[in-house]
Amino acid sequence: MDDGKLTGEALHTLEDLQVGRDQLNERSAMTLLALLQLKPGDSWSQANNPMLGTRAIMDWIRDYYGVDYKPNTRETIRRFTLHQFIIAGFVEENFDKPDRPINSPKWNYRITTEALSMFRRHDDKSYQRLLRLFLSAHPSYRSLTEERKHMPKTPVKLPSGTALDLSPSGQSLLIKAIIEEMLPRFAPGCQIAYIDDTDHKHGAINPTLLNKLGISMRAREKAPDIIAWDERRGWLFLMEAASTHGPVDVTRKTELHSLFADQWDKAVLVSCFPDRKTMQKYLAQLAWETEAWCADTPDHMMHFNGSRFMGPYGKE
Repeated sequence: MDDGKLTGEALHTLEDLQVGRDQLNERSAMTLLALLQLKPGDSWSQANNPMLGTRAIMDWIRDYYGVDYKPNTRETIRRFTLHQFIIAGFVEENFDKPDRPINSPKWNYRITTEALSMFRRHDDKSYQRLLRLFLSAHPSYRSLTEERKHMPKTPVKLPSGTALDLSPSGQSLLIKAIIEEMLPRFAPGCQIAYIDDTDHKHGAINPTLLNKLGISMRAREKAPDIIAWDERRGWLFLMEAASTHGPVDVTRKTELHSLFADQWDKAVLVSCFPDRKTMQKYLAQLAWETEAWCADTPDHMMHFNGSRFMGPYGKE
């Protein structure tokens, strides 16, 4: 197993690449080594870049570094390590099939060819020069994070009248539309219990309401983008802002069922899109007995089967 040398070097390499603070940890260092297929005792010149799924990455870490991550860590690795590696430009998704469906079990990641050449020179005198060239061509994740801090926020007015500033992003613009356009039309008078802001700062908007509904947010990274409670009808809206990530497909519906098992007889699942063109890409993936809404046609709700237009299905 690992004596710590290569893992430490991988961690310093991530510092060189100026990843975010949340990626400077053992999990991310070992993920990088798995992507490079570097075992304890290997030299950086032996690095390679096969296409690996998240499960294969976790298996490699277990087999060669003795760290057996739990199955629910898969989403953490994907969202809080691989996603940032992709933004930083040294990892790419689905090199073999860029248009692979987002819910495909064949979804994979690999080190880019350009980055692989740099990593292989890690122990050479040329490494620092190659690193500078790479960073000049690829804005680091840290620099993008710093830039975002100075961008104007997205103001949102909650149904209660409370004002809230969300992170500056396309996802937040869609969340704003859901709260200010969709909910007043289809759940007037509802209460917002939770918003998953892109910077993960706001989280639980109304912890008292969450507690009242018996909702625990321990599995926070798996929560829907918005949770709203329509007390008049006893409906719990679980909404996904599907602008960059996927909508409520069969996999996501099953996951939400597990997370909200105690509230499932009240749940209404809604996939929300910025426009119909975006929805068209995901249309075949949407789960039955869910709803779909587009911000560019806010007066309309699309319903996928079921015994009525919209409402919970848990008791049927």
